[in-house]
This record gives sequence, C-alpha cells and structure tokens, in this order.
Amino acid sequence: MTEFQKLTDTELEVMQVIWKLNRSVTSSELLEIFSKKSWKGQTINTFLSKLVDKGLLSVTRGKWRVNHYSPCVTFKEYKKREAKSVLDTMYQGSMTTFLATLYDDEVTEDELVELKQWLSEK
Repeated sequence: MTEFQKLTDTELEVMQVIWKLNRSVTSSELLEIFSKKSWKGQTINTFLSKLVDKGLLSVTRGKWRVNHYSPCVTFKEYKKREAKSVLDTMYQGSMTTFLATLYDDEVTEDELVELKQWLSEK
C-alpha cells in the first residue's frame, strides 16, 4: 500500500471481518458471513476487487479456480496510516493543533500528566 486510500464504511466492515478471521478467505465465505445484508456475490466481489486495488488485500487462485483473499496490512497498520492521513490533511501534520481541536480545554490534569509521560517516552 504505497499511497493511503481511505476505506468506505462498507470496505472497512469487510476488512474488519477478514482481520478478525486472521486467515485467507473466499468470496463465498464472506457472502455467508454477511448473509443478513442480502448482498449478492457480485457485490462481495466488487468490494474485494477494490480492496485488492487499494493494496489492502492480495489474491491467490486456489483449487477449482476459487480466489483466496489475504490481508496485506494489519488493522493496527491501517489505523496508523488513517490517523496520519487525517493529521496531515486536516491539521497540516500538527499534533498540537489536532489535540487542541479535539479537546478544546476539556483535558483533565490527570490526562495531561499521562500525555506528558507518554511523550517523554517517545
């Protein structure tokens, strides 16, 4: 995944299932997992294709020409890239501006101590 591409809510939902399973999956398996959504096979395949294009999944052809999809990045790696993207895009890379916007004088003394301790360890 060279350039970060934010996932849609549905793509993220599909990826969270794959990350939770922690193994390669087929579109048939995902169709069964998401059966309550009444998605068709083509819908799942479209999501999987987009996730491959975004570099989040790799695809290998298994027995009987069935595609198996495996995650290329962990959920932790994805969260880190998404957080960095938000920080860079919305706050010009400034952690201070981000934190000031997020908390706007709502930070407790204990939270400040905890944050200072965390920063000193970095």
